[in-house]
Amino acid sequence: MTVIQRSRRLAAAAMLVLTAVGAQAAPEEVTYLLPAPATLPAFAPWMIAQQQGYYADENIKVKFVSGKGGVDVAKQLGAGNALVGGAIGDTPIIVRANGVPVKAVAVLGAGSLTQIAVHDGSPIKTIKDMKGKTLTVMAYSDTTYYALLGSLKLAGLTKNDVDAQAAGPTGVWQLFAANKSEGMAAVPEWVISAEEAGAKVRFVAGADAFPSMAQAIIASDEAVKKQPELVKRLVRATLRGMSDIIKNPKAAAAVYAQAVPSFAGKEAMVERIFVMYRDRVYGQQKTLGEMDAKRLKAVQDFYVAEGIVSKASPLNDLYTNQFIGVDR
Repeated sequence: MTVIQRSRRLAAAAMLVLTAVGAQAAPEEVTYLLPAPATLPAFAPWMIAQQQGYYADENIKVKFVSGKGGVDVAKQLGAGNALVGGAIGDTPIIVRANGVPVKAVAVLGAGSLTQIAVHDGSPIKTIKDMKGKTLTVMAYSDTTYYALLGSLKLAGLTKNDVDAQAAGPTGVWQLFAANKSEGMAAVPEWVISAEEAGAKVRFVAGADAFPSMAQAIIASDEAVKKQPELVKRLVRATLRGMSDIIKNPKAAAAVYAQAVPSFAGKEAMVERIFVMYRDRVYGQQKTLGEMDAKRLKAVQDFYVAEGIVSKASPLNDLYTNQFIGVDR
């Protein structure tokens, strides 16, 4: 083989390598629907995964679009308008009963997103002590309200035993911080916002609380069936963002402030939010992202009994754990 021939072969081989690398470098574009603005701390795992390049590592380019709540996100997925979205682990129970073919493909934590809090020093020690008290919730159609109803039922109370006021996502904690309510059904960042406004907060619901779930990644049946590898990669990248928060809330807060500039200079507050998510929502999950079928059944049984949904769906239609516990 002459020097010229060898050079031509090397050039051809190099061109093949460059072509292969170029083909691999073209990321798959995915629209990810979130139930509320992506800048909210509740969506930190997603924002951190984006900022740290975890989606890029999976050769995915994610475009986040805000929907109008988890139920709306589920409907959009069922209609084929996006591949995956965010909701609560309870959401498939609600929409499946109405014929929307979606399921949870990962749940971000073993705890509940809903935290039931009262003022520190309050005589309210248990859920049962809430009888006759004023409580704030985001809305009467929100899963945080359903979680409150479930906790009341476990304590032998009904919605008529309390004065639950729908105050919106800001009013929930503002009214509480202003001592205009004695308790609130809140997500962690609302608790921290109330504390930042001067309130001293204590949680009343622990093991006796209704087992409402954490946030979930949901996908349509069609996406699970036809694009399982892509769904798996999205789940894996998002759980890496959640893992960062669990391992080091302070470092994760710094990354989050880079991803969401409106929180620059507020890293200490974000760290407190992340610690609460770690301790009360994300933690204690043996395998990150895993759905607890028994818990899901308990939630669905309550929803059916209370008429929140008209009928129960087969549990296997509501979730799959096929995409979790998969290392790169």
